[in-house]
Amino acid sequence: MKSIFSVFKRGLRKTATSLARSVESVVSNVEKWDESTFEELETALLAADFGAETAFEMVADIRDRYAQGLIHTSADVKRIIADDVVKILESVSRPINFNPNGPTVILMVGVNGCGKTTTAGKLAWMWKNDGKKVVLAACDTFRAAAVEQLKLWGERTSCQVVASKHGADPSSVLFDAVESAKARSADILLVDTAGRQHNKRGLMEELSKMSRVADKALPGAPHDNWLVLDAGIGSNALRQAEEFGKTVELTGAVITKLDGTGKGGMAVAIQRKQSLPLFFAGFGEGMDDLQPFDPAMFAEAMFGIEDERSVTSADNP
Repeated sequence: MKSIFSVFKRGLRKTATSLARSVESVVSNVEKWDESTFEELETALLAADFGAETAFEMVADIRDRYAQGLIHTSADVKRIIADDVVKILESVSRPINFNPNGPTVILMVGVNGCGKTTTAGKLAWMWKNDGKKVVLAACDTFRAAAVEQLKLWGERTSCQVVASKHGADPSSVLFDAVESAKARSADILLVDTAGRQHNKRGLMEELSKMSRVADKALPGAPHDNWLVLDAGIGSNALRQAEEFGKTVELTGAVITKLDGTGKGGMAVAIQRKQSLPLFFAGFGEGMDDLQPFDPAMFAEAMFGIEDERSVTSADNP
């Protein structure tokens, strides 16, 4: 079994490599830092999609500490930025609010290709192994392939999948799924929605309708609305969050495919600008590559800082 930190470290290798090279090239062999040094550091953070506001504040922190004689090496710079990242991420983090009076309904939204269906399947597998009863709702009725994919995840995880024919009303499928989850005394209902583009008004209105139907079937549902984001889209994630937030009350985010990009800073930007807690991060195709989000592990893996604490019981028998 892989240690948890090793998953973060491997999954963020591209971002860590890019940042390490940038920081090293800026501060190494520089006898005295000047304004151009700090501008290059800011550029490196912008390239990793930390966002302008975050990059500016981090570099301001580094500038102040350098003036106080507290920074001497690139390792000092990486440690300070990592600490700043942890502070930002922890400021909006919270545990999942599981519904104590019935199934917890989680609506997963996002554009085509962001990884909603795969993420729903991996979450079902994780929670099933944790002893929870999970039901999956195949509400992406616009794509027959999405329904079949979720059914395969249902077979793989031994979780019930509520589905209907291609083109069925997604809200009707959701209503049936909530009723089924209640009848089965399920702990969690994961709702896979269509990969609707955030600029398609009709599809966004359908998403709003689904929220109303869920509440009708189970007052208070959905209990969480998670925006699933492909890490490769970088700063466009902010635009998606803004637009989806106009339709449903986003309560959190899941970031996928972090292993395929050097722009892992977008995880910081989305939490900073949208105040969306990040619940899970995806680092690859393996079942263990979707992990509960840990701010410290994320920051330390991003900047190549070893964390001796971050191991699983398998590493310490």
